Amino acid sequence: MNEDINVLALVKGAERYVFLYDDSSRAETLRVLGRYASNPELSFTWYDAAVLSQKIRQENRKTTSPRRFNLPLPSDADDSQ
Repeated sequence: MNEDINVLALVKGAERYVFLYDDSSRAETLRVLGRYASNPELSFTWYDAAVLSQKIRQENRKTTSPRRFNLPLPSDADDSQ
């Protein structure tokens, strides 16, 4: 099991959004991006959430081995919530 901590950061003017997550909390991190985007008190937008979620998914693809068959995995369902 990979115990690395992933770091994802967004700088918007004077604001800093920094997300630390491990592989097992990837789906929860994606949900947090959505919660931040839906919060009108934050400058974090849906565009920001989309860009950062794409980065999370790209990083995950780099660290996982290719599948022999292209079938959905249970963890794929977490990404759609």
